[in-house]
Amino acid sequence: MTATDSMQEYLAEAYRIACYQPDNRYVSTSSLAEELQVSAPAVTRMVQRLKQAGYLEHEPYRGIRLTEAGEREALANIRRHRLVECFLVDVMGFGWHEVHDDADDLGLVVSDMLVDKIDEISGYPKRCPHGEPIPSADGVMPPVVDCPLSEAEVGCDYVISRVHTHDDQRLRYFSELRLEPGKRFRLVMRAPFKGPLKLQVDGQTHFLGHELAGTLRVCSEDEYQLV
Repeated sequence: MTATDSMQEYLAEAYRIACYQPDNRYVSTSSLAEELQVSAPAVTRMVQRLKQAGYLEHEPYRGIRLTEAGEREALANIRRHRLVECFLVDVMGFGWHEVHDDADDLGLVVSDMLVDKIDEISGYPKRCPHGEPIPSADGVMPPVVDCPLSEAEVGCDYVISRVHTHDDQRLRYFSELRLEPGKRFRLVMRAPFKGPLKLQVDGQTHFLGHELAGTLRVCSEDEYQLV
């Protein structure tokens, strides 16, 4: 059975969620419903369709896990989405806080040939504007090594790897602080009991709350350069 657009959307979101929990490849249906902003019954119906089509496995009380076929469909969707985001930001000049929803819509209608052309025009990017890795045309996802800023070691230099939010106000704020993927900074201090973090960015000092810092993933400069 060929995956429909809505089926691919569910598979892609399940893949994205799993990527942020590397020790557990199972995704709860409740987290899927929350990310897609749909009802629990709608997720249950779609999970049943995807299971019947061979795109995922479902274990009660544990969640869903994509099969090999499900991952292929998910990666195709993710590649289109992230390359369209690159095109909108790097070529068309949109802000990174403006493109997520439009990339969702455009990703449903662009052909594989057009996606490859977008890849070329955008300079063959390895990451989308939010720092997420872009799968290759043959369905290989580059491995990412990073951790939440809220858990990073104090006194070290880091590079922003990924930004795990599409909230436009948060993205605008990160832009004001110049905390965007690829940006180098130093983590100076972290207050105890989930207090604020003190950062040094381009010689300026900024403070971030613990929860907000958790949406930023950081790595070393070498780790930022995906293979």
